[in-house]
Amino acid sequence: MGDRIPVKDISPVKVHKPDASKHENAYTPRSRIYVRAVEGSLETFRRFFGLIFLGMFLIIPWLQYNGSQAILFDIGAQRFNIFGLTLWPQDLTLLAYILIISAFALFFVTTFAGRVWCGFMCPQTTWTFIYIWFEEKIEGNRNKRIKLDQRKMDFDKFWRKTLKHVAWISVALVTAITFVGYFTPIDTLYIDLVTFNVGFWAGFSVILFTFCTYGNAGWMREIMCTHICPYARFQSAMFDKDTFTVAYNPTRGEKRGPRSRKTPLEEVQKKGLGECIDCNLCVQVCPTGIDIRNGLQYECINCGACVDACNGVMEKMNYPKGLISFTSEHELAGNKTHIIRPKLVGYAIVLSIMVALLAADILMRVPLEIDIIRDRNSLFRETNDGLIENVYTLKVLNKSQQERVYKLEVLGLEGHRYIGDSVVTVSGGEVYNLPVSVAIDPYALNEAVTEFEFRVSTIDNQEDVVVVEETSKFIYR
Repeated sequence: MGDRIPVKDISPVKVHKPDASKHENAYTPRSRIYVRAVEGSLETFRRFFGLIFLGMFLIIPWLQYNGSQAILFDIGAQRFNIFGLTLWPQDLTLLAYILIISAFALFFVTTFAGRVWCGFMCPQTTWTFIYIWFEEKIEGNRNKRIKLDQRKMDFDKFWRKTLKHVAWISVALVTAITFVGYFTPIDTLYIDLVTFNVGFWAGFSVILFTFCTYGNAGWMREIMCTHICPYARFQSAMFDKDTFTVAYNPTRGEKRGPRSRKTPLEEVQKKGLGECIDCNLCVQVCPTGIDIRNGLQYECINCGACVDACNGVMEKMNYPKGLISFTSEHELAGNKTHIIRPKLVGYAIVLSIMVALLAADILMRVPLEIDIIRDRNSLFRETNDGLIENVYTLKVLNKSQQERVYKLEVLGLEGHRYIGDSVVTVSGGEVYNLPVSVAIDPYALNEAVTEFEFRVSTIDNQEDVVVVEETSKFIYR
């Protein structure tokens, strides 16, 4: 009972907050963040990386495969075409695998490198930076934008604001049409939009996603990252002291203060100053408006803009780079970062297993499925020649994208009579409803319910034979 519980002393952190004096309305939830342009290796990589995925997003709906759209998620037809693979509602296990893989991939990346998904791949960040780029080209740099907003409305301000919002809406419209083009044929979608012949749901979706893109990237911006996105709230559960995140090195940087560029670092350190000159560029380039020098904050999206800004200042001051860098808590404390650790290995193992299961499910997937529906009006009936007849409806689902010819047989009923088409042709990705009946002499039946099999097999390609058998029941009495 006398043992004392160890308590960790955590010093209070000064949190960067928007300047309330800039608000004309006291109820405005935030000051507007004017993001300053930055150049550097991380910014170049982020732009290059973003352009690749943005290009893929715009180009993929236009790709063709076997005369049709290569990737099309047709919700109305309940059919997803991914090149040569057609997925149906019966293939939802594949979707479950994909979602689980995505989740564990996010866990793995977050544990290793923090919130880099948000900074380099998240659509919200990508489109926000695109909108900021238009802002800079039309309204000018950060200082010019601040002065422009403080100025009363005149012709110059009016045309700049108008052109900016026209550019924003144009980007949002192209984004929305491209996104909807993943769910409806994109070539006909453009024609229908131009001719005002678009369907209700397609038109509604284009308007909705245009509004969402324009609102999120143009107006909400960091609010999505700091208040709405749930990832910012649970990311800390995956962090540890070996996670690489954007961090400021207080040992090198403190005490902050301005100084002449000509003053050598040794003389500055003798005066009790660190390497941080308190220029606040790291705050000005941050898209969420935080001060990275206040420590790890959930608003940080690990975009690395502050790293490039600080490195640029360090280079001009002839100081070593890396005052702000991608580093770990252990490295900041002077210890060694452990790359391979139990949590990361665990995520990697689970991720590998799920990828293997997904690959196995796709490779072993049979491109044919049959469903048997018994006649609900009567269990059986007696024909004019004294036979007992059961009626069925066979749903033959061709899960491939090529037209196939199938042969239907009945197994397990000796002396039966099959009534209906025994050979059918089914187009790729279609369901063929085939009504059939099976009749048999009642003296050949030993039980009231006899199990048998329907067999469906391909006969048009001997090198690619697919056979599916489904059990059904023949009822008598």
